[in-house]
Amino acid sequence: MRLQTFSRAQILHEFESKCKALSASDNRGFKQEFEELKDVGKDLSTKAADLEANREKNRYPYILPYDHCRVRLSFQNSLPNSDYINANFVPGGRSERDFICTQGPMRDTMNDFWRMVWEQNVRIIVMVTALRYRDLVLCDEYWSLQPGTVYHGPFQVTTMARKQGPDYFISTINIRQRDCPTDRILTHYHYPSWPDRGVPKDPSSLCAFTDHVRQHLETIPRLGPAVVHCSAGVGRSGSFVTLLWLMQLCVRGIRPDIRATVTDLRLHRMWMVQNLEQYIFVHQCLLYWLSGGKSSWSSSFTHSDQANRELRRRNRHQRQMHPSEQNSILQQFLQPGKLLRRLLPS
Repeated sequence: MRLQTFSRAQILHEFESKCKALSASDNRGFKQEFEELKDVGKDLSTKAADLEANREKNRYPYILPYDHCRVRLSFQNSLPNSDYINANFVPGGRSERDFICTQGPMRDTMNDFWRMVWEQNVRIIVMVTALRYRDLVLCDEYWSLQPGTVYHGPFQVTTMARKQGPDYFISTINIRQRDCPTDRILTHYHYPSWPDRGVPKDPSSLCAFTDHVRQHLETIPRLGPAVVHCSAGVGRSGSFVTLLWLMQLCVRGIRPDIRATVTDLRLHRMWMVQNLEQYIFVHQCLLYWLSGGKSSWSSSFTHSDQANRELRRRNRHQRQMHPSEQNSILQQFLQPGKLLRRLLPS
């Protein structure tokens, strides 16, 4: 059966009406939709991540990859847990493995990160976090910020060129494995201004960045999935993949369904699009992009400077908590429930 398609104007009109309805009465519709997403994926197992040998490989002990779609590395020297990395395959506009969402590499997992990039034939890496926020390390520096070479295990990683866009950086990286005659060229996109657990200041910047990546993906052969990461690999990473995926659908004339998209992503990695602010912001960005920046709708959901400072303070406190306390928070956030069916066409 042929899928019905719509013009961009039709999609824009319908989506704008939906956003206005969801934002009525102090974003009541948004809050209800996001609340209904909290149970998605709760029953999926994370046994590999919970193994004692793998716990130290997780940047945050309460954000773990699901077993059914975790990225499996090749075993090294027959070591039983050397196949583990905190990363999941997630769907996009074409397949169940269009993207890999993962945590920001740590000092002890950089070798594994580049091994994943090599084994999965990755040609695009999207990084949507700064390396640090004040004294807090959000992601360790796993590539050279300036032209030059760094070594991670058997991999030689050379930054060949780096140019700056309006709010982001684009690096061309050559990766070569020791004793391997071939090398590969990949593109590294870095969008550092997206605050942890927050949203950018306005939709225009993120829309331009995401559409740039989308167009690049359309022009290159699909040799392997694109890697997307922030610090934990769930909030900002999930928001970016959601926006990019729906841009791809809209270009094909398919009406976007953000709730269904987030549902599907949360069946592949926990907490994708981590909070209500990010959920609403994805709607704002997609509407801004569809309208060419001319949409008059905007949500009243904003944080004051004081609220933002309090949010960051809680984030720092949560990262310092004992794992048992963090697991308790996870249990409160994700209540038991049934899995939802996949709703979007592939």
